[in-house]
Amino acid sequence: MLRLLLALAITLIVAPAAAQDDLQAILQTHAEEVANPGRRSVGALIDDLLASDLPSVPVFLDAWQDREVVRDSRDGRFFIAGDEEDGVVTLLDIANGDEIGTAPEAALEEVRPNGGVRRVIGGALVQFRLSDPDPRARQRALASIARRPDADQIDPLRASIEEEDDAGILAEKERLLNILVARFGATTEDRIAAIEALAGEINPDARAALSEILRTEDRVVPAGEATDGNVAGTLSLPRAEAYGRLVDAELAPPGVSPAEIRDTLLANVEAGAVAGTRLADLDTDTARHAAYERLSETGRAAPFVSDEEIDAAIAAHSFEAVFLEEDEAVIDAARATLGSVERQVALNRAADLGLDALSLASIYFLAAIGLAITFGVMGVINMAHGEFIMMGAYTGYVVQQFVPDYTLSLVIALPLAFIVAAAAGVAMERLVIRHLYHRPLETLLATFGISIALQQLAKNIFGTQARPLTSPDWLGGQLVVNELVSISYIRIAIFVLALAFLGLLLFILNRTRLGLEVRAVTQNPGMAASMGIDPDRINMMTFALGSGIAGIAGVAIGLYAQVTSEMGANYIVQSFMTVVVGGVGNVWGTLAGAGLIGVLQKLIEGMNPSNTLAAQTYMILFIILFIQFRPRGIVALRGRAAEG
Repeated sequence: MLRLLLALAITLIVAPAAAQDDLQAILQTHAEEVANPGRRSVGALIDDLLASDLPSVPVFLDAWQDREVVRDSRDGRFFIAGDEEDGVVTLLDIANGDEIGTAPEAALEEVRPNGGVRRVIGGALVQFRLSDPDPRARQRALASIARRPDADQIDPLRASIEEEDDAGILAEKERLLNILVARFGATTEDRIAAIEALAGEINPDARAALSEILRTEDRVVPAGEATDGNVAGTLSLPRAEAYGRLVDAELAPPGVSPAEIRDTLLANVEAGAVAGTRLADLDTDTARHAAYERLSETGRAAPFVSDEEIDAAIAAHSFEAVFLEEDEAVIDAARATLGSVERQVALNRAADLGLDALSLASIYFLAAIGLAITFGVMGVINMAHGEFIMMGAYTGYVVQQFVPDYTLSLVIALPLAFIVAAAAGVAMERLVIRHLYHRPLETLLATFGISIALQQLAKNIFGTQARPLTSPDWLGGQLVVNELVSISYIRIAIFVLALAFLGLLLFILNRTRLGLEVRAVTQNPGMAASMGIDPDRINMMTFALGSGIAGIAGVAIGLYAQVTSEMGANYIVQSFMTVVVGGVGNVWGTLAGAGLIGVLQKLIEGMNPSNTLAAQTYMILFIILFIQFRPRGIVALRGRAAEG
């Protein structure tokens, strides 16, 4: 047993040194290629290093590429240069970078590979990293290739594909290989096949590769002469720009600038005059041009270029965009594939915009459905509706202070927020609103005052700083469909919650006695009262229901928005617009209004994403016009109430 332990210890001690010696032996065999490398001669050394399968090779290649390798002129051995102090350099092991000694700076020769050799070294490093046992290292290598694609990476990448066992990394390797071959492939057939394989790719790097193949440069060609290259199209340039390009190409004489006119006139001043014109009379452009013209006639100044000469020079040349790619078949394939990809990009962006609009519509629906019920049944313009949303959000925050489990706290907060907001709604209806029925202006002013009071109360209790309402881990992150289409899990949860409330409200309104009475009061309150229904009780219960739903909406909105005392004010305008556009007192109308406003807002923001205020202004103007043509909303209320 003792012998076994001793042998193991000796192995552990000797192994690093053996690895260093093996690597040093390879370098000594190719000592001249290491010390004075060339792009053509370094290949044999790289091949031997790759064939050795030594784990120390990447360490040496990294240092060699970064020009940190030195050669000791006394024995010819190679090391990595460390710190230098007082003419003494610390030497590091080329196998692992460990410190192994020192040497005089004068005894060391720097090894400095040129740019071409460094690219070859980089290709060898890519091959090592693409075959690294750690999947994260291979992914980093692929990311590096995507950032800086190069022809030298094709062979290492292709070689690594055969041994790749991770399906995701394998797909990424194949995708990057197609990108590299499309740009740098050896044959037209290989490049076209790689380009066609990119037809389904919407990633930015794939589109960039296709765009690079189709990159053009502008050329000026004498009229009637054939263009050297593949012409992408003829340029239609403004007159001044066209002549400027002719001047830059030395195909036409430059015009005379005002500065040149001034300098020429000053250089030809004689006895207080220029070409017979006194200096005092050269106070206008016309006079200066006339004096300059006389100087040019006597050969003392360059002549003006006339409009006729400019037009003739432009007519004698054509301006064309020419592909830098010389292979016409590759150009045609890249153009067709990029067109297909751009169409897919447009469709995916439209889908992403649709998801954003759907998510925003679900938020507006949750925020507005309670207001739609109270406004539709009671005709009350409740400006404090946003504060019920705020109450629900703060209820969720308070629950999380006592229940640290975010999933459990959310389960508790949703019904509790309904109860708190509903109780506040009942209190406001009983104490204030019931005395102001059929007096809309006074109701608006009273509820506006209550909203301000509730905001101040929230500031006194919770402060002015935003409070966190943390979502559970399973709501973190987002659902990613592809590079362009994604949606956060919180938005999905809000959408599901909106659907659940839509179904619940439809059930209450259509399948319960309360719903029957609410619909009766909504359509004809007088007839409902004559049938034994108490409108006062229905108003109170309806207000409680609408306020409670606003509280639940507050919990949902607080999961992704800041919980502050003013958060409800951010949704009150959109809530009223949703109700009015959709149709007062109708659940389906509120849903339609939320959908219209959500889609409209996202479309306007998509046209001008940098100016949210302008987008909201355009949206309000559109809604004003919409109401002019359909004042009762998308889904108009039926019955006598609609006539009142």
